Amino acid sequence: MGADPVKLGTILFTLVEPHRGHEVAYNRWYERDHFYAGCMVGPWCFAGRRFVATRACKDLRYPDESPVTPDRMTGSYLGLYWILDGHHDEWNRWAVDQVIELHAAGRMFAERDHTHTLLYRYEWGAWPTGDGTGVPAELALDHPFAGLVAVIGETHDGVERTEVEAWHREAGLPSGAGACLSFSPLPLLADAPGDVPRTEGADRRFLDLFFLEDEPFGAWDDAFGGFGEAFEKSGLGRVLWASPFVPTIPGTDRYTDELW
Repeated sequence: MGADPVKLGTILFTLVEPHRGHEVAYNRWYERDHFYAGCMVGPWCFAGRRFVATRACKDLRYPDESPVTPDRMTGSYLGLYWILDGHHDEWNRWAVDQVIELHAAGRMFAERDHTHTLLYRYEWGAWPTGDGTGVPAELALDHPFAGLVAVIGETHDGVERTEVEAWHREAGLPSGAGACLSFSPLPLLADAPGDVPRTEGADRRFLDLFFLEDEPFGAWDDAFGGFGEAFEKSGLGRVLWASPFVPTIPGTDRYTDELW
């Protein structure tokens, strides 16, 4: 396997909606089988974690209309996977081949829909101290953060990603955020499973993941409620979708009855 340094390169962001009435079965299938068989047993995937958007989380989402999800209530379970830097293509080829084999073996789950499943390249990180100290990006999924906020944004024509990074750093992290990791989208392979929607025209998009020390509810209005408006006022772009999440609790059906 070589002696590559442990460095975050790319990620898989997969937001999925179980069909109503199949919430428990979906949760058990995913955490007990697919989380491992579909990703974690693969080469170069070195971390993974699942999150859930309960009804209380979804009520805080904005804007009301978004190209990322069809409505505020869709997109309940989020899986994040970290891929070792320099090995994205190898992992991506393995992942597609593996899912094709799982489909053939009857090991997939039909009663669910992909809401937003995409690959992203890690671009930069920011921490409250401003000097780069804090939980490293590589450990963000292993550290017991109590909440997560995912923000998908889009820059205006002609705006460089470095300008967006500079705005983030100047504005500082929202209250309660222990880290912000920012990513740019990558294309799926042409033969990726057909049930995964393609995202067209995503060249100007970015993904921010804010890892929170506490659950997102109490400080949402002060910390993140105005984030989209502030970014739009910067003249750099707009927020297409912002949503809080809480971590799932492996081995339990916690939150399956709180999705809608």
